[in-house]
Amino acid sequence: MAGGTTGRAGTGGLDEEVAAPEAETPAPGIAVAAEVSLAVAAKASGENFPVALRVLPARWRANLTALYGFARLTDDLGDEPLPGMPTGATEETITATRLKLLDDLQADVAAIYDGGEPSLDAIQALKKTVEECGVPRQPFDDLIQANRQDQLVKRYETYDDLAKYCELSANPVGQVVLYIMGAATPERLRLSDSICTALQLVEHWQDVAEDLRNGRIYLPREDLEHFGVTEADLARPAAGPNVVTLMTFEVNRAAELLGEGAPLVGTLHGGARLAIAGYLAGGRAALRAIRQAGYDVLRTTPKPGKAATLANMAGSYVRGR
Repeated sequence: MAGGTTGRAGTGGLDEEVAAPEAETPAPGIAVAAEVSLAVAAKASGENFPVALRVLPARWRANLTALYGFARLTDDLGDEPLPGMPTGATEETITATRLKLLDDLQADVAAIYDGGEPSLDAIQALKKTVEECGVPRQPFDDLIQANRQDQLVKRYETYDDLAKYCELSANPVGQVVLYIMGAATPERLRLSDSICTALQLVEHWQDVAEDLRNGRIYLPREDLEHFGVTEADLARPAAGPNVVTLMTFEVNRAAELLGEGAPLVGTLHGGARLAIAGYLAGGRAALRAIRQAGYDVLRTTPKPGKAATLANMAGSYVRGR
């Protein structure tokens, strides 16, 4: 996917019907997006991000919840089954529908900055966060663009290509978190970008098998070729020696990037320091889980235990990195 963002598609916004090829009946964009938004809200109470908010200062909770709602809505429009899609819809129709929904979502976000009133509840909540915390528009546009890319790009040729995708799909979340915490300086944003890119890589390395089942490979093709790994190797029930060697390389690269951003913790205090220490700890614990699994990310999805994550968080909070 190319960097940057696109504007409102077509001549309308969320009140138009989603364009679909041929004779299939499209679902109205506002109705689909609103229904997905309600599903996100219903799921939120049982997921880790909202639960973690309970330990943070009350003044941040509503804004972090608004960020969560927007990020999940964007992801679900890009990945989850869409309500109202006709039975037997082609992949091309589904992709076109998702792209139109993402265009409509971006138009709703644009209303925040253009003096309008967003249509979706999730974006109305986000508007309050933007106004209270001075969050720029770019991170939200970038997250939407990342989900557009997911519809069109299933393989990455180089690590640089993948890193550019992470700049859109992961880094904006950390940037907005820092704005919400009143801590968004250029140096902190730079360190946050390193952490977020690393966390995105770690998630991809945990989910190699699942991503392949969904038709995606995030391991750069140049790395696959360098270590002699084929797509058939990734489809096996367990990792062979070449896959283990490849994953050792990728884990070490992510760990180095995570370490480069770790000093961010030491620049913060109180709840902000605790929150960022928690993100960092989650990444480190996940990397440790992959190592403990012998770098075999095909047999299972390596997941860290809560105790390991908490221990990492405490250590990061005290050390400031």
